Amino acid sequence: MKLTIARNKNCAARRGCQAFTLAESMAALLFLAIVIPVSIEALHTAGLAGEVAARKGGAARVAEKILNESLVTATWSSPQRGTATEGVLDFEWSRSSQSWPSDNAMQLVTVEVKYTAQGKEYSVKLNTLARQSSGTTGINLSQ
Repeated sequence: MKLTIARNKNCAARRGCQAFTLAESMAALLFLAIVIPVSIEALHTAGLAGEVAARKGGAARVAEKILNESLVTATWSSPQRGTATEGVLDFEWSRSSQSWPSDNAMQLVTVEVKYTAQGKEYSVKLNTLARQSSGTTGINLSQ
């Protein structure tokens, strides 16, 4: 009982036993000054990663579609450029081919799709090997 009374007298003398000291307040403000910018940057980075991932998926679908169409129609031997729409986004693409070093009859067909996310430019490339059959306009699928 004596401890309680002594503590209450001490608090009354100090006027406000439950208040924060200046040092505690400054430490809390310093902590917030560090944590808030780091948190905001983390949210910005997460938003950028999400946007890049979503657009990369769309660009990969566009590249796959163009590569497949080129192989089916056997138009892969000449370079070409264009714009394709996936959802509400437009993607610029380019197609090229070059001789495969091991076999000159084979061509490495490459489709590159470029896209932007939050002001930065990114791209997706898809490659495949193709061989045009002699005397036909299709692709030789025999082994």
